[in-house]
Amino acid sequence: MRYIPSRKTLVIICTCLSVNLVRPSLTDGQEAQTSPAPIVSAGTKQDNIGALVESVRQLQTQLQGLNSQIVQLRAEEQTAYAEIIALRKELSAAKGQSGYMQSGVPIQESAQMYTSPVQLEQEATSSPLPMSAKSSIRSAQEKMDSLEEGLQLANQKINEQSQIKVESGSKYRLRLSGIVLLNIFSNRGTVDNVDFPEFATPRPPFNSNSSFGGTLRQSQITLEAFGPDIAGAHTSADLKLDFAGGFPSTSNGTNMGIVRLRTGTVRFAWSRTSIVAGQDNLFFSPLSPTSLASLAVPMLSYSGNLWAWTPQVRIEHRFAISDDSSLLLQAGVLTSTSGEITDSTFDRLPTQGEQSGQPGYGARIAWSERLFGQAITAGIGGYYGRQNWGIRRTVNSWIGSADLVLPLGKTLELSGEFYRGSAVGGFGGAIGQTVLLNGPLSNAGTNVQAINSMGGWVQLKLKPTPKFEVNAAFGDDNPFSSELRSFHVLQSFTGPLLSKNLSPFVNFIYQPRSDVVFSAEYRHLKTYIVDSNPHAANLINLSVGYIF
Repeated sequence: MRYIPSRKTLVIICTCLSVNLVRPSLTDGQEAQTSPAPIVSAGTKQDNIGALVESVRQLQTQLQGLNSQIVQLRAEEQTAYAEIIALRKELSAAKGQSGYMQSGVPIQESAQMYTSPVQLEQEATSSPLPMSAKSSIRSAQEKMDSLEEGLQLANQKINEQSQIKVESGSKYRLRLSGIVLLNIFSNRGTVDNVDFPEFATPRPPFNSNSSFGGTLRQSQITLEAFGPDIAGAHTSADLKLDFAGGFPSTSNGTNMGIVRLRTGTVRFAWSRTSIVAGQDNLFFSPLSPTSLASLAVPMLSYSGNLWAWTPQVRIEHRFAISDDSSLLLQAGVLTSTSGEITDSTFDRLPTQGEQSGQPGYGARIAWSERLFGQAITAGIGGYYGRQNWGIRRTVNSWIGSADLVLPLGKTLELSGEFYRGSAVGGFGGAIGQTVLLNGPLSNAGTNVQAINSMGGWVQLKLKPTPKFEVNAAFGDDNPFSSELRSFHVLQSFTGPLLSKNLSPFVNFIYQPRSDVVFSAEYRHLKTYIVDSNPHAANLINLSVGYIF
C-alpha cells in the first residue's frame, strides 16, 4: 500500500528528531549536577551552541525538502486517480450499458484496487511510525510502476470485452444475431406444408385429416458487417440464413432442416442516398403481417402478400419536405422471376424470366409524416418484366402496388398492402400461378397466357404495453376466374387451377424480456379450386423464441 505522511505524522517526526539532537546536552547537564563541574572555557560553550544551531538549521532544511516531496507526491496521486477514473469510463463505454464483464464482475470493481487520496491520508494516520522518513515515502519511480500495473490491468479488461465480440477477418465490426424458434403446430385439415402452411389442399385417400408436430427449421441466423467509409458513404453488409431449405434423405430427416440462403446485401449509405446490391425483399412491396408462426416465408404468402428474395440493385433517395415529413424514391433492376420449380439440384438453368434476356424493373415512391409522435407512411410501387416460354412465346409480367402504415393512436396501428398484376406467380401473386397452358409446353402449338390477379391484406395491431401485442389480419388472393374458365384447361403451369385463397388469423405475442418471446396463433385457410368445392383448414401454432 502506498504511504504518504500526514501533518500529524510530520509533527511527530520533527519532535523525535529534535529530542535526539537535544538529548546529549540534557545528559551533560544532569552529569554536571552529580559530579564536579569541569572547567569549560567560553570558547567551547560557544562552539557547542553553534553546532546545535547548525543541527536545527539542517533539520529545517530536511523538513522543507520532505514537505516539497509530499506535495509533489500528492499532485501525482491526484493525476493518477484522475487517469483511473478516465480508464473506468472507457471500460464502461467499451462494455456498453451492461455494466458487467463476461465473468459477471461489475466494471465498477475494476477500479477498487486503487486507493483515493483521502483513503491514503487515513491509512497514513492510522499506520505505525516508520523508522525513518526516507523509508516511509515511495519514490516517484515506484509510483510510476504502480500506475503502469493499473494500466496493464485496464488493458486486460478491455481485451476481455473484445473477446466476447464476434471476430472477423477484417478490423471492422461484425455482429451475429438471430432467433432460435420452436414452433409447435396442430392442423385440422390438409395443407400444402404442415409447419408453415400457405393454402389448403384436397385430402389424399387413406390419409388423416389432422396433424401435430414441432419444428425448429424456422430459426434464423443473421450476420451484419460494418465497414469503412468510401467516398463519403457508410458501407455495411448483411447475410440471413434459415433451416427451411428442405430435408436430407435420412431417417428422421424432417427434424434436420437444410440451411437456406434468404437475403444478403451490400449497402452504401450517404446522408440521403443509398445504393443496395444483393438478394433482398421486394422493395416495391415492403410490408408483411406480424407473426412468429410463419418466418420461413412471410405470413399470408399466396393470400395477397407479395414476396420474393430476388437478386437486385437499387438506389434510394430521401427528400425532406418539412421537419416532420419526407419523400422516399426507390428504383432498381432485379432478376425477372417466373416462379417455376428448378429442373436440376446442382446445375442452374435459365428460368423463363431469365431467358427473356433482360432484367425486371421496379420503382416505388413513399410519403412519410410524423403525427402526434408517430409515423404515417403511404407508398405506391410498380414492376415490369418479360418472360420467354420458348418458340417465340413471350409474356409481359407487371405489378401495381400500394402500401400503408397508419397509427390510430398510441396503442393501435393499421397496416396493409394491395396489388393488381399479371403473370406474378414468382412473387406469390395469383396463389403462385403465373401462366395458363392448353397443352404441353414442348408442343409448338400450345398457347401460353398470363394469369391476371388481384389481392392484398390488412392488419390491425393492438399494443397496450411494450411487452404485449395482439395482431389480427386478413389476406385474400384472387386470380381472375373468368380467364381460368375461358381458357378451357384443367391446370396451370404449377398444378390445379386455384381461383381464390383467403386466410384470416389472430395472434398474441408476449415478450417479457428483450431476448425471450412467446406467441400463440390461430389461423384459418380456405382455398377454392375452379368449379369445385373449397378446401379449408384450421391451424393452431405455439411459438417459443430466444433472440440473440
